[in-house]
Amino acid sequence: MTIKEVEQITGLPRSNIRFYEKEKLISPIRNMSNGYREYSEEDIKTIKKIAYLRTLGISVEDIRRLSSKDINLYDVVKIQRQTLEQQLSELENAKLMCERMLLSGETIDYENLDIELYVADVKDYWNENRKVFKLDSVSFFYMWGGSIAWGILAVACLLVAVFSFGHLPAEIPIQWSSDGIISSLVDKKFIFAFPAACIIIRFLLRPFIWQWLKINIIDSDSVTDYITNCLCFIALSVEVFIILYVKEIMKYVIIILFIDTVVLIGLLLMAAYKATRKR
Repeated sequence: MTIKEVEQITGLPRSNIRFYEKEKLISPIRNMSNGYREYSEEDIKTIKKIAYLRTLGISVEDIRRLSSKDINLYDVVKIQRQTLEQQLSELENAKLMCERMLLSGETIDYENLDIELYVADVKDYWNENRKVFKLDSVSFFYMWGGSIAWGILAVACLLVAVFSFGHLPAEIPIQWSSDGIISSLVDKKFIFAFPAACIIIRFLLRPFIWQWLKINIIDSDSVTDYITNCLCFIALSVEVFIILYVKEIMKYVIIILFIDTVVLIGLLLMAAYKATRKR
């Protein structure tokens, strides 16, 4: 059946269906005679299951692991219930605080807000809400790890390759000795390997990074995205270095890699430090 028929049967917009396909959660066959995708009854069932689990707040990564039988549904739902219970508790506390403030009537205003009227122990209250402060202090971390930041890096890599291609020699360096001497040359078309690397990092390497971090780190999604974009940033930096090297503006690749490392680790440590101070 066509995607239009799938929309009618499932009640889901095609943008969601395409997204599930892009994430490799469904794999409809392609009709070789007309090139259109053809969805089976099994695809319909899978789409409905995915959509239902997403309404429960279960991540796409967990659904992917469910489909590959890396984890079982009972454990995923049990963990999600615990997460939702925690979120409900936090929301209920916030609701009670709002109700206390509203009891003061319309006389409350920002200038005269006295939080001690609503909070018995301020330090304990900060500690109970440390998650909020953590998000505030590392907001750049989530922005940097987002798909928009990745898109900017990937497009930047592509634009650098396109606009520099005509000005590059027939062969460009990709390896250097410790003293900055070229040790390996390739065809200048290799410059397009860097935007391709961003795509490979995001869609092929990222799942492996996430899988490893899932075992060792609680917030594996955010950390995975952060690492993914860092790798893309390094790819962009090396691409730029090649151009600068060819133009005889910069000689040592270690310099630009060192700068990248200092900047990225520095930002990460700054976020960790701020988060610690807020606790």
